Amino acid sequence: MWTPPELPPYVPPTGFRAGHLQTVIPSLFRTVEGVAYRRTRLELDDGDFLDLDRLAARLSAGAEGRPSRVVLIAHGLEGSSERAYVRGMAKAFARRGWDAVAWNHRGCSGEPNRLLRAYHSGSTEDVAAVVEWARGEGYRQIGLVGFSLGGNVTLKYVGDEGRQLAEEVVGAVGVSVPVDLAGSAEVMEAFDRKVYMKRFLRSLAAKSEEKASRFPEAPDPTPVHAMSTFAEFDGYFTAPVHGYESAEDYWARASSLPALEHVAVPTLLANAKNDPFLSASCFPDVENPLVTVLAPESGGHVGFVRFPLGAELWSETVATRWLEAASAYASSAASSAAPFSTA
Repeated sequence: MWTPPELPPYVPPTGFRAGHLQTVIPSLFRTVEGVAYRRTRLELDDGDFLDLDRLAARLSAGAEGRPSRVVLIAHGLEGSSERAYVRGMAKAFARRGWDAVAWNHRGCSGEPNRLLRAYHSGSTEDVAAVVEWARGEGYRQIGLVGFSLGGNVTLKYVGDEGRQLAEEVVGAVGVSVPVDLAGSAEVMEAFDRKVYMKRFLRSLAAKSEEKASRFPEAPDPTPVHAMSTFAEFDGYFTAPVHGYESAEDYWARASSLPALEHVAVPTLLANAKNDPFLSASCFPDVENPLVTVLAPESGGHVGFVRFPLGAELWSETVATRWLEAASAYASSAASSAAPFSTA
């Protein structure tokens, strides 16, 4: 039976308890040194591609060959593998002997993707493609970590797969995840979230312009520049481009919340109660014993500040401890299930 590991509480630095402060400070000022990725391009069956950035594990003295474990890290909305929160997570796992692969959503690696479609909160087929790539690379254990939108995609993938999940996947961690997209979209319409929305929509407007320049069937990008909410953008662009009837249909079908009951590997959801991007519905009571919801009072959105900022953050410590425990649990389960031999 799975027993969750003991995880440290999050204690914010003095004077840095506020959610907005926790969100903004690391985003603007954190840098993570010592991360040298090697890029691999993964060609997809639909003709598109994903760029995967791999950080090799730091093996102990005398160790030979490649590690058998890899963590696949998915960034948030309009992020990339170069964001400090991704680099920090990759570095934390590499320190513990895991290869880390930070995969970029379509169009987020510095080069536009090839198709009109982009990425969205329900793009689980892309997670599946990266998992299959990792299996093909020979990794015997695969851990999954996702932030915000990338966390929703990751948790939805694990839940949708249920007991059909690839046996190499040992566990998953979602950090600052809007598991209920409708609730999160409503929260983001508040006045004190406008600065975040403006930043997201500026980036999304630029991408909609680029799409329109290559695809005659793309939505006219002009209205996007006047938008101020996810409801407007998702209803106008995300939903019709990706086969949903409306923003509401997209939110309902792409949210990971309903999938959590079907998760079949140890899964952690770490959401701060003062996260300005999350609604109350993003802190669910999940009856599935394999799912743990960790909800510290403070932490902001993809924040969980520690000083110095370049040091390992609480979220990185928690994610590594969780997947280390999940790795050991999977190894133990595999050993117990091995056929008895007298040889």
